[in-house]
Amino acid sequence: MCGINGILKFNHTKVDEKQLLKMRDALEHRGPDDAGYFIQDNIGLGHRRLSIIDTSAAGHQPFISENKRYALVFNGEIYNYKSFYPELKNKGIVIKTGSDTEVLLHLFEHYGMDFLKRLHGMFAFAIWDTLEKKLILARDRMGVKPLYYAFYENSIYFASEQKALFTAGVPLEISENGMDEYFFNRFVGGENTLYNRVKKVLPGHYMVLENDGYTTNTKWWSLQSEIENHPTIQKPKEWFEETFFESVKLRMVSDVPVGVLLSGGLDSCSILSSLYYQDFKNINTFNIGFSEEEHDESFLAKNITEAYHYNFHQTRLNNESLFLNMMESTYYQDEPLMHLNEPHLLAVSKTAKPKVKVLLSGEGADELMGGYVRYKALKNPSLLKVVSGLSLMERFNKKPRFDKLFRYSQIDNVDDLVIFNGSNVYPEDIQQFYGKTEMPYNIYRHKILAEAKTLYPNNPQRQALYFDQHTYMCSLLDRNDRCTMGTSIECREPFLDHRLIAGLGTLDDKWFFTGKKGKFILKDTMRNKLPEEIINFRKIGLSAPWYTYLTEYPAFKEELDAFAISPIFEMSFLENLDGKKLVAELRQGNSKLMPYIMPIFMLHVWYKNYFKKFV
Repeated sequence: MCGINGILKFNHTKVDEKQLLKMRDALEHRGPDDAGYFIQDNIGLGHRRLSIIDTSAAGHQPFISENKRYALVFNGEIYNYKSFYPELKNKGIVIKTGSDTEVLLHLFEHYGMDFLKRLHGMFAFAIWDTLEKKLILARDRMGVKPLYYAFYENSIYFASEQKALFTAGVPLEISENGMDEYFFNRFVGGENTLYNRVKKVLPGHYMVLENDGYTTNTKWWSLQSEIENHPTIQKPKEWFEETFFESVKLRMVSDVPVGVLLSGGLDSCSILSSLYYQDFKNINTFNIGFSEEEHDESFLAKNITEAYHYNFHQTRLNNESLFLNMMESTYYQDEPLMHLNEPHLLAVSKTAKPKVKVLLSGEGADELMGGYVRYKALKNPSLLKVVSGLSLMERFNKKPRFDKLFRYSQIDNVDDLVIFNGSNVYPEDIQQFYGKTEMPYNIYRHKILAEAKTLYPNNPQRQALYFDQHTYMCSLLDRNDRCTMGTSIECREPFLDHRLIAGLGTLDDKWFFTGKKGKFILKDTMRNKLPEEIINFRKIGLSAPWYTYLTEYPAFKEELDAFAISPIFEMSFLENLDGKKLVAELRQGNSKLMPYIMPIFMLHVWYKNYFKKFV
């Protein structure tokens, strides 16, 4: 696990060493254990290392092939790297380290990019071919590991985080379309980002950049194709348990301690249970607790940890520490906070740091198996029209969930119901609140929707799952990576094993939506392994009482005063809003404003604590 960066100059001028190292060291939090770089004329590669597999100096990067043709910088883990040892030895290759990086480079040398399909892992890497003078940038199937790039001044800059690009001198300029998407969808889907010039290498893709700047993009893994060509699963429950348990076992491959981010919910407890039933010992679990009962699952996490004779660790955030973690996570995130639990994830990662270097997370289970209550609204979209006509109920019912459902029901076509299922604000909200008449249009989102409709015609629920797996889940994975790597910890997600993702995509709806809470296949598989209180407990997730924070915690109340007169209200998207009026209404008890205020408030925090560092 590491931070990678690099520069390729298409005008053939020599890479500036100081510029390359400034980029590299902007990522020091991702790799405090070691640092290296490679410069050859117009190419430069940088690397910060967090030692997980082969912690000796033999794992130093950039990794240079024996014939000196290739230079590699690699971020991530190849969990099945040892399975390639016999094959490589039969080819006469002497394995000189215990590093998965060495295996990756040997596989590339012998098989080209076809080797990617054989990997079990999460990764982003760059390979420079000194003979053919070309650069390859590649990313794992689901985009667990981030990789950003920018074309600027006849060069390409790339890095694990956007801040390294801005450190190198790429201008920080907010994209108008990106800003629209941030408010509408909470994040920018596809290859674009919040910033002009800055793009993402898409999950399951690689780029080849020639020395003259000619670029080709290749999609090396397609979930649609994997689902369409997957053999029928005859015994889904048995298949799921075997594949899930093997995925958990693979993600324990490490030369340093591994722990579990344990909320107390079904997903993370299933991971812990899998470890227990596979006889893993001395596991540390890490939990964040809330004083508000409606947000707290910590007692469940503590109970199951103690039942398995593992070690439980918990943290709680008070006013000042929560505020400081919010500021810190904003810097690590590079963009305004969107999920609103980033400070909590950063804090629990800090608690874990003295004990472990790797954490397992339950991320991905909801999007793969239908775990969000919002999917229920798509079972029979025509019934939403009934909800949309309940104007009197909307007027008198003050529950946020009902208010959100009422606003969602105003959407008048099924495609948009799928596209905006993961949003907090909807088309009519944008017009009424922001005074904007046009919705942001993202070609990538509509491309993914088209794939979803091909796979699951007339099935909006399954379309929404597929859609989320390519959009919303990507933002969650990015959040996990930034918050854990901000404390120099690697995060691994067992539910995102590519065999699980593809296989689940072929199963009948009953394995997802049976019962009240979704994820039926997971609940049914783990029913005899987990306590009933975990199987049947209401879903909470890592939610947080932000209305209470903003209106009662001193540090947040003070920041809310600054927000009321923030310069962000001069931005084009916000020019119709009155910050002072919004704050006054919020303090008078209008909590229904929270879905609108929180993205703007986090934009204010980002503008104040990130934007000004780079402009």
